[in-house]
Amino acid sequence: MKFSHSIQFNAVPDWASKYIAYSNLKKLIYTLEKKVNEAATAQRDDEERTSLIRDETDPDPIFRRALDNELDKIAEFYQLKELELYGELEELIKDKDTYLKTQVEELGNSTELDGSQLLNKRRITLSTNIPAATSPTSLSPTNGKRTGGAGASVAFQSDSDSENSEDELISSTSGGRRRKRASTVGTIGSNDLLSSKPRHRNSVVYDEFNEGLLTDLYDQRITLKKRTINLYVSMVELKSFIQLNKTGFTKALKKYDKILNRNLRDKYITGSVLPAYLFQESTVKNLGNGINSVEEVYAQLITNEDVEAAKKELRLYLREHVVWERNTVWREMIGIERKAQAANLGVRRTLLGADVPDERMRRQGDEAEPEKTELRTPLGTVTCPRWLISSNFFVLVISIAVFLALLVAPIFHSAEQRGCFAILVFASILWATEVIPLFVTSLLIPFLAVVLRVVREDTKPHSRLDAKDAAKYIFAAMWTPVIMLLLGGFTIAAALSKYHIAKMIATKVLSAAGTRPQTVLLTNMFVAMVASMWISNVAAPVLCYSIIQPMLRNLSPESNMSKALILGIALASNVGGMASPIASPQNIIALQNMKPEPSWGEWFVISLPVSILSILAIWIILLVTFKPGRGTNIVPIRPMKDPFTGVQWFISIVTVATIILWCFAHRLEAQFGDMGVVAIIPIIMFFGTGILTKEDFNNFLWTIIILAAGGLSLGKAVNSSGLLHTIALNIQHATHEMSLYGVVVTFAALILVIATFISHTVAAAIILPVVAQVGAQMEDPHPRVLVMVSALMCSAAMGLPTSGFPNMTAIMMEDNQTGQRYLRVKHFISRGIPSSIATFAVVVTVGFGLSRLVGF
Repeated sequence: MKFSHSIQFNAVPDWASKYIAYSNLKKLIYTLEKKVNEAATAQRDDEERTSLIRDETDPDPIFRRALDNELDKIAEFYQLKELELYGELEELIKDKDTYLKTQVEELGNSTELDGSQLLNKRRITLSTNIPAATSPTSLSPTNGKRTGGAGASVAFQSDSDSENSEDELISSTSGGRRRKRASTVGTIGSNDLLSSKPRHRNSVVYDEFNEGLLTDLYDQRITLKKRTINLYVSMVELKSFIQLNKTGFTKALKKYDKILNRNLRDKYITGSVLPAYLFQESTVKNLGNGINSVEEVYAQLITNEDVEAAKKELRLYLREHVVWERNTVWREMIGIERKAQAANLGVRRTLLGADVPDERMRRQGDEAEPEKTELRTPLGTVTCPRWLISSNFFVLVISIAVFLALLVAPIFHSAEQRGCFAILVFASILWATEVIPLFVTSLLIPFLAVVLRVVREDTKPHSRLDAKDAAKYIFAAMWTPVIMLLLGGFTIAAALSKYHIAKMIATKVLSAAGTRPQTVLLTNMFVAMVASMWISNVAAPVLCYSIIQPMLRNLSPESNMSKALILGIALASNVGGMASPIASPQNIIALQNMKPEPSWGEWFVISLPVSILSILAIWIILLVTFKPGRGTNIVPIRPMKDPFTGVQWFISIVTVATIILWCFAHRLEAQFGDMGVVAIIPIIMFFGTGILTKEDFNNFLWTIIILAAGGLSLGKAVNSSGLLHTIALNIQHATHEMSLYGVVVTFAALILVIATFISHTVAAAIILPVVAQVGAQMEDPHPRVLVMVSALMCSAAMGLPTSGFPNMTAIMMEDNQTGQRYLRVKHFISRGIPSSIATFAVVVTVGFGLSRLVGF
């Protein structure tokens, strides 16, 4: 959680304006950053005027004044509040002493009950389940012996059906809400309730004790208890007030030093913050002593001087108070965020030329859509659920109808092939339209494959497997070494991201890029490509966008440089998805369909030149179309100054060792067997040592893993049923006059079109098994060439905002100040489609040539 949200969440609502204005200080920091950079850029060529302007625009005095104002405001409020609470504490102690003295004087003169004198003058226990107007029904003497001093200890008990009311009376400490508690607070111990024998003198007891006296004592005790709890809560909140504001000053100064490259934090904290009255150690110590005094008062009043029990009960009241208060504040914060989002984004957005409802905004709106709607028909108005007339529902119905029709259509002679073809088409429609989540469609594939019995034996006579054997067969296809390889990639990505290794390396490279727009753009694109190789092309653009935020803050949202940067990172991340076997799920599916699997070294020989040339081609397209160098002032990225820790060195060594083993996997088959076994090394090393936790494991992209597993099971089913062989023969017949290169170009173009409109992973799951089979059936078999080129083309499809995760992330990028989106759909169409075509040309020429050179 950001500290600006954390301070709102933890602040006392009534004191909200008295805390450090952290958000305002952040805005001031960004404003100062912009002014300093503008002044430095305007006077870069004039050294004398530059030094003069730097003196005039020195941001330290401005920021110091803002901090001083905040410090004065906080200190003034604290002193007033401290004086108020200490005054209340002094009055509470006096009233407590008066109450105990009155209690002893009034009840100490009571007559003896049946020979037993009331003892222990300070331990009166009034049961909390006695209403003020109700008299006790029984009295039990505590001891049969007299003690020195006049005093009594009395225990009253109410009827068994009477209600607990004390907690309701003190409900003001939590905003008028307190749950009832069955246990009675403040009753004496069992040893104090001992009596020699039962007594049946209720009428005598009632006569001896005045009802008004009991009611008055009870009311005084409840009032004191309420005051004690309220004072305890207020003093703890005041202590939290000190801690939150101290953290706020530290974080604000740290951000200031980082963004403006200054060294103000240590000097200001030492010279101004720590000497302030509220941050002094003596002040905090005195406040702690005050809290201890409140706990002692509560112990004397309620828990028979048991301080530990008093602390426990007071903390319980504090916890309930904070839970209620934070729940209220959190709801208000969410409401404010929703309104801000609605103002910035609108309820509807235009996508691909059509007016499409923004589902996220609809779900987050203040008013939920009605669950039912009225449908007018010639026979009258019919009320039906909204989902029944939604477009997704009709697409799902049509998909099911197509599926059932293909099951009975005589397209193929074999029942297994008919069923498998129906599953293939059904899954493709569901994946392409996303009427249900992608991973749900993937889980539907093994279910249908087993139920329809489309799986056959791998060996002749290829007899149809029963449901039990088919289940084992299809589930074995879902968990293969390549899925383990994907998990290993996720583990490395999580470690590199969590411990900021990727960010440190990226900022180090970007800091050397200088301020020339063309160089900065190209450097950011290569950083995005390299990051996509190791932390996936899903996380890479998010990392890169966070790094360039200082640069974006100093550029206008309408600046061509802003658009070129964001779009360039997205397109480069797509290209980076082909650079390594773990960069994207489609590469995992490609490895599964290449026999034998290529080593990492072979993959790099092909993918790296293709990626580098594609990045250069896209860079030229962006320079020509955006012309980002015109009137653009670039703020250089500063490298992270934190030293490389031992944990970071350990992660780096394990990562590099794992990659080396992957590169030489074929030579190490006798030791490891498969790359998936090598992938277990980082999982054990990072999770076993506590570097990554169970939460990190749960945060893996399991939907992607299930999606890839579903694609593998579909390919296995299509192959086992004989459908793949039949389709491959038909395609081979249609392309028998084509050369190998002609088939490569044909399939590359087909995949480029399909992957532009649907997920890259889905396109790979559907097409790559077919491509592998077609290559195997050719007169000159080269299935690995076809699969390799096709896999590279899956990542090259980037013509629309929906073409891959990087594009989806890029189109949602907004200016923090105005909430205005940097990119529109037209930017992807006008730059993304030419970039896809340029990458296509590189893949079918350089990629194909290198594949043949490697021996595919």
